[in-house]
Amino acid sequence: MPAFDRRAFLTGSTIAAATAVAAPAVALPKLTPAGDMAGHAEVARFGDWTVYEDQTRRDGPITFVSGGQALVLGKRLEACFDDITPSYLGLALKDICLADADLLADTLLAGGGDPDPQQVRRAAPPLGWNFTPESLYTRLAWTNFVGTRQQGDTMPVFPNGRTRGYRPEHDFPELQGDAVAKTRWEGLLGGWLPAIHKIIQVSDSRYYDLIVFADVKASDPLLVQTWHRTVQYDNGKPVKTRFGYSYAPFPPRREEPEAAQFYQALFDFAAYWHTEVRDQASVSLPDGALSDMVSHAFVKELITRPSGTYPKYGVVDRDYFGPEYDGFQDIFTSSLYANLEWGRFGQAKAVIDNYFDQFVAPDGMINMRGPEVPQFGLTLSLLARYLTYTGDAATLNRHAGKIANTVTLLTELHDLSLKKPAGDPGFGLIDGWSESDACLHPDPSLWWKPYWNNSAFAVRGWRDIARVWPLISRDPLPEVSVRADRLQAQLVKTMRASVRTDLTPPYLAVLPGTRLTHREAYAEAHEKKQRTEQGWAHRVYAELLHADVLPDDLAQTVIDGVRGHGGTCIGVVANIAPANETSRSQLGFISYGYAQQLLRSDRIEEYLLFLYSHRYHSHTPGTWVAGEVSDIDGGLPLYCVPAQLTIPKLVRWMLVFEASDSETLYLGRAIPRDWFALGQPIAITGAPTRWGRVDLSLKGDMVARVVTGTIALHGAARPQEVRLRIRLPKGKRLKSVRISGKAVRLEGDTAVFAPGGQQMTLRADLA
Repeated sequence: MPAFDRRAFLTGSTIAAATAVAAPAVALPKLTPAGDMAGHAEVARFGDWTVYEDQTRRDGPITFVSGGQALVLGKRLEACFDDITPSYLGLALKDICLADADLLADTLLAGGGDPDPQQVRRAAPPLGWNFTPESLYTRLAWTNFVGTRQQGDTMPVFPNGRTRGYRPEHDFPELQGDAVAKTRWEGLLGGWLPAIHKIIQVSDSRYYDLIVFADVKASDPLLVQTWHRTVQYDNGKPVKTRFGYSYAPFPPRREEPEAAQFYQALFDFAAYWHTEVRDQASVSLPDGALSDMVSHAFVKELITRPSGTYPKYGVVDRDYFGPEYDGFQDIFTSSLYANLEWGRFGQAKAVIDNYFDQFVAPDGMINMRGPEVPQFGLTLSLLARYLTYTGDAATLNRHAGKIANTVTLLTELHDLSLKKPAGDPGFGLIDGWSESDACLHPDPSLWWKPYWNNSAFAVRGWRDIARVWPLISRDPLPEVSVRADRLQAQLVKTMRASVRTDLTPPYLAVLPGTRLTHREAYAEAHEKKQRTEQGWAHRVYAELLHADVLPDDLAQTVIDGVRGHGGTCIGVVANIAPANETSRSQLGFISYGYAQQLLRSDRIEEYLLFLYSHRYHSHTPGTWVAGEVSDIDGGLPLYCVPAQLTIPKLVRWMLVFEASDSETLYLGRAIPRDWFALGQPIAITGAPTRWGRVDLSLKGDMVARVVTGTIALHGAARPQEVRLRIRLPKGKRLKSVRISGKAVRLEGDTAVFAPGGQQMTLRADLA
């Protein structure tokens, strides 16, 4: 067979040569000492490497061995069909959809204590099991996609494993059409690598094992080249294997690749992606899927963004890939936030430079159809966080004029609010669009209103940027600290006066001057065949809580009102829409602000429900495509990258979290109680904070009745107070906690202390 050249088709192409983008240089992937390969089949050899696979089980790893070292690519599979009995925890879908209360959340939390992740999973069918092409904004119902950093586009993958260039049914006719893939399991090689692994069960005695991944060495400017492997298993044994590269064979010019070429490419692929996330703070959790979801989210972002940095809200042709979305502020803020929280400072800088160079005008206005007022404030807050985490004043100095004018944009809107009559319900509160899509309607002025989140994030943005501005520029800012205090006071005063205490629980509408709940407003608008000013209420509540400018009692009122009046879905902020009998949806992409306030308010069981629910009901099973809005009927949602970047934030905050306006560092605040009973490490290394990098490692031993661990603060600065929470399993309680041998104060299950040296040991004895 002739040697297979995966880039032969580019030879002599002057167009390709002129536009191709080189693949980045990579190091070796993470290697471990080689184990015993007895019982594993040898499937290929290339160079100094021998490749083995455990073919005795569906999740058997693929292992590369050379000189006593090994690269192990494990497999984790999740069912993509409705194997849940009963769905909806025995509740009727109609009742769930119409209820003001979040019936599924209430059921999952009814027993007290932490929610059970598997019960959360069983609360609704998995995403994608019940989709039809007609239910999507699409011609073709792809379920996933692959790509690389350097390509400018992605390649969709369909349920039966085909792409738009390659079809496994050419060699395995039984795989024709997506109906055959109704009973399938999916996962990612190595836990988080963007190599899609599928098991398609076609009978009691036969299944197909498929792997699809992108060629990381391809340099096409747009087109993604893909590698494929399909194995037929009969009665649990492999009987036929075929390999593919991008297209069907066209002999003699294009032959089927050999096994060695496929596995060489797979090894290169693993090395490439390990290199791309090498700067991420490392994390080890008893629930390994959560750790893997963090890394995979950053990988998905790099695949989504052309060249890894240019913003795109979604991919391919199911909407959201058009340039009209590129300047969407949520793409910028969600990316910057997640990358900062995990120490990916190079990516964070690239995202800042790209956005401010290409999407922010000198006057602070953005190059996007529908600017969102709250996101200007969040932008300022995150730029301040970037500086405190990285110390990189030079990058922000280069953009100082645009940053200053972003501040001024908000002060101008605030000045206008102060010119309103004193009796106006929105006096002193900032008017403007809260949601970008407001601009798409015939009369967008309907939504030019004083939504609470407009003012809340202006306060947060002004306050945070003012703290660091002297490090960015010598040119003074307007006196925004005083302005922030004034706006915050007006916001809190007006909100308190607007709470409907006649409802149970008390309810706060999305802006002053209205008494209707969002469900009442939608019903009234439907009856009058009009639109309502309460559209996109979910954004108002999530961003209002995220800004962290409310007294705790008022924040609790907002949370209770949202959850008690139709605003959540299995514990996640709902995509608030008119109530109906067949759908209730989760908002996957901006709802993390609500979760953050749950954490601040010490509503940890609800925070964990949010985390588990987002994992299982805002992500497709196994390969984790995150939906912007995900219904609980098993349909297939539209992907967007801000939704994908939610889990990294939630996992980071459960372990390491900073107070907004005090010198307090929270550690372990939302670690699930059961994790301490498992005797496995709970660790994060290199988590950035404004006091420098932080390491936390904990391990419980319920037999010895002790929790041990270490804490390291690597920065020169120190928080005034560290609050370490040890959430023990039911029936256990703390007796004493010693930090580096010294007893510290206990407040329930929280150890409170002023940090000493850089390295501290922990010992917690249990009663």
